[in-house]
Amino acid sequence: MHELIRANDPVLLSYAESLMKDAGIHCFIADQGMSVLEGSLDMLSRRLLVDEEMADQARRILTDAGLGGELRERK
Repeated sequence: MHELIRANDPVLLSYAESLMKDAGIHCFIADQGMSVLEGSLDMLSRRLLVDEEMADQARRILTDAGLGGELRERK
């Protein structure tokens, strides 16, 4: 899986997840359970992950939606 966004903002993550689903790209929000366990202090970020083969397309979609500044650097 390829990490696209790491954030504490649930609205941002929900929007990005919605964009992926609308495009038919399977995505996963990792670390949701851990962020709940830490008491919602926003110490643990959640991560938006997509399949590696869909990463370029997902990046384009997020950039076109104005979320380019939220994208993690490609490794």
